[in-house]
Amino acid sequence: MNARKPEAADVSVNHNSPQVHQESRSARRPAVRSMKHMGVKVAQRFVAVDDHDRALTFYRDILGFEVRQDHTFEGLRWVALGSPGQPDADIVLQSLVVYPETSPADQQALAELLVKGLLPGLVFRTEDCDATFEHLRARGATVSQEPTDQPWGVRDCAFRDPAGNALRFAQLRRRRKDTGDGGDSGDPPSSQPSASSGRNG
Repeated sequence: MNARKPEAADVSVNHNSPQVHQESRSARRPAVRSMKHMGVKVAQRFVAVDDHDRALTFYRDILGFEVRQDHTFEGLRWVALGSPGQPDADIVLQSLVVYPETSPADQQALAELLVKGLLPGLVFRTEDCDATFEHLRARGATVSQEPTDQPWGVRDCAFRDPAGNALRFAQLRRRRKDTGDGGDSGDPPSSQPSASSGRNG
């Protein structure tokens, strides 16, 4: 006669075990609402600079952004600017080193990455890439890439701000089916200019 396989009702349960308590807590845990119902938006994007006044002249006087905050605290300064068309989104110019425990070696490494344009940059939307390029070049901005039609569906150009940060200005040309490489959004895979972009300096 074959032995009967044990059923769930036959298995003794230790109600004091951590697993049982964990399962009980999980069963009582309320469902998490989707974040899309909470109105979460990007509010600020931080950009490291080595000279706030020089950076401010560029972002305010050349790019035309409005100054929204300008604060100094314990030797650190941050300036929030933004486009008049985006009142709830700021670009914050912050000091390169914001943590006092940063070692001298790390400070030097950050400074070298900044001047080379290797820190995270910014990508802007523009309705006319070529006009934007000519405006910025005429105002003395450092050119990294002339207007180029990109395979991900934008025509863009690239500059570097006075601190060395990489800035791209993209005009959306068309939408294409999402291929997983950023084609649907019209955004480049990276804000950094490619090695063949002819970046100056």
